[in-house]
Amino acid sequence: MTQLTAAQLAALIDHTLLKPEATTQDIDRLCAEALEHKFCTVCVHGSRVARAYALVEETPVKVAAVVGFPHGAMDADAKRYETEVAVDHGAEEIDVVVNIGRLKEGDHRAVFRELRDVVEAADERAVKVILETSLLTREEILHGCKLSVDAGARFVKTSTGFGSAGATVENVRLMREAVGPTFGVKASGGIRDLATALAMVEAGATRLGCSAGVQILKSLPPPAPVR
Repeated sequence: MTQLTAAQLAALIDHTLLKPEATTQDIDRLCAEALEHKFCTVCVHGSRVARAYALVEETPVKVAAVVGFPHGAMDADAKRYETEVAVDHGAEEIDVVVNIGRLKEGDHRAVFRELRDVVEAADERAVKVILETSLLTREEILHGCKLSVDAGARFVKTSTGFGSAGATVENVRLMREAVGPTFGVKASGGIRDLATALAMVEAGATRLGCSAGVQILKSLPPPAPVR
């Protein structure tokens, strides 16, 4: 099993709060935790980007905004506009939900065009494409990965956390094989303990989306004493 220090693990975590009932105070707490533990990003809804950015500005913690969340079924122009607004408010990464229905019916041209539009609107910021793997076949996951790479995204991501299931080791491994060794793979959905987090990294994840990052870090065994 992969062994990571607290700092190494924290650097992989997108500290996430996407519950619809989240308040400003909850966002403030999320950002404070991210700063304390040095998480990679805070991942929030578009309406919370400006607040989060104000709290983490000029620190190593970045703001990631979700787009087309959680179903991905809105018009492509809406996703592009949502991306532009998030960027204007300070988002440094974009997590966009693919149009799952279009992907499943094999309309790859429409999926590619939509993802390319979001990548262009992100203006060189990292785009992570959420495939919602629990709703896809193996072949559909492979197609989604190829379209994401071709469109210029930087990550493929397993799940919204609001679907029928979250990340699995098998799907993370499949996605890693599909995109190659240097492209990003983000595991998200259902990562609530250290063993699951480390299993996802072992399978090829280079980013972890979770709301339980603080608890996961606290469950790491203490470092061995130096002799």
